[in-house]
Amino acid sequence: MTQDAEIKYFTLEEVKVHDGKQDPKVWFIYKDSVYDVTDYLDDHPGGGDLITEYAGRDATKGFDDFGHSSDAKKQLKCYKIGEIVEEQRKGKKKNPTKVAAGGPTVKTVSPEKPPARSCVNIVTCGLCG
Repeated sequence: MTQDAEIKYFTLEEVKVHDGKQDPKVWFIYKDSVYDVTDYLDDHPGGGDLITEYAGRDATKGFDDFGHSSDAKKQLKCYKIGEIVEEQRKGKKKNPTKVAAGGPTVKTVSPEKPPARSCVNIVTCGLCG
């Protein structure tokens, strides 16, 4: 897929069909991008079975847990055919804002990721104190 090409979007249901069984094509998802790896099955150093294990579904955890090299990640880009629709992305924040009763909109922050502070805020806070 070239960078100039228009991005195609797929639903999880559309990817699920391409599991190598219902359909001869083998697609999987890696970090919300969709890859058609049908032509790579015979060339995969670990064998095609390792890929078909994730056919039609999200392979992000398995791919990362295996510890693929940066070269493998670069090679994967050659097989990208699109992305998952925004509403179904794993990284999509659920309920990012809440409205307090009778008050202003309050943005919620994920406990895993502390709020970012800009350099200006840090310097200003240091000068005020």
